[in-house]
Amino acid sequence: MGKIVIIFAILTATIFAETEGSDSLEKNCLACHKKQQIPSALIYRRYLMKYSTSAQIEEAIFRYLKDPKKENSIMPPQFFLKFPMREKMELDDATLKHNIKSYLKKFDVKQYLIVDK
Repeated sequence: MGKIVIIFAILTATIFAETEGSDSLEKNCLACHKKQQIPSALIYRRYLMKYSTSAQIEEAIFRYLKDPKKENSIMPPQFFLKFPMREKMELDDATLKHNIKSYLKKFDVKQYLIVDK
């Protein structure tokens, strides 16, 4: 009986942590993307084409969000004619990095690939 309670507690904590992380991503990032109709999937694909690993993508996005300038962005200049320049993120580094990882996980194209075995 004790094992069942412990397993249930771990599963509940895991589900709560995932929900909390997605709520933070939604509140801090995706709400503005949706409001301004910024194409998140397109942005992710541009980063993926320029940087080949998740770690490089995370670092590039982190640098841009800490110091949002056109020079730090991979988006072409025309992008900023249609969409506003991002304001500096006021989140602490740990939360910002967690949100970036959640963002990349949400828009990762690998989840749509089907590999025959």
